[in-house]
Amino acid sequence: MDLILDLAITFWQWVIVGCIVLAGWVCTKLDGQGEERVGFKYDEMPKMSPLPIETANKGFWKGVWLWLMGVRQWEIVEDWYFYLEGQQYVVPAGFQFDGASVPKFLATFLSPVGVLLMGGLVHDYAYKYATLRKATKKYSDIGPITQQQADVYFRDICIEVNGFKVLNYLAYWSLRLAGFVAWNGHKKNGTHI
Repeated sequence: MDLILDLAITFWQWVIVGCIVLAGWVCTKLDGQGEERVGFKYDEMPKMSPLPIETANKGFWKGVWLWLMGVRQWEIVEDWYFYLEGQQYVVPAGFQFDGASVPKFLATFLSPVGVLLMGGLVHDYAYKYATLRKATKKYSDIGPITQQQADVYFRDICIEVNGFKVLNYLAYWSLRLAGFVAWNGHKKNGTHI
């Protein structure tokens, strides 16, 4: 028993991940997978290019800080089209985002551009502009959406794409608790329509 306890303490990160996976498996068995919530569909993955983390010429300490705490940004290099609730939308080329905002210590297990990529991309666009862009001949916005609507889109898109309800609900509730920081930052910068 002492050996098991020592191993659990030594590899505590894996114990936590294992417990989350086990809880997710139980919830999935009880709740099922494959449900359609917002009718999210896409023809191809978004084409993205990584942007450099600018550590040069920042000074030693600021460079180290950016290296350890900075988040990789990605740029959409071709318009990316997707469907929500039967309507086609686009994330235009040139849009920059960081994927799902995963704390650094969890990025080992949960990549920001991993299973939460699609929901994160749509969510980041919705957070930055407080709208989604319709894919018509003349691009038009759907009008203002709320932070909560953007968070629900994130959750439901991720559930449709990856089926991990527990993970997606944890991410959703994290957004509901702390997402206001990013939402208000974009609002303050004047990017909301």
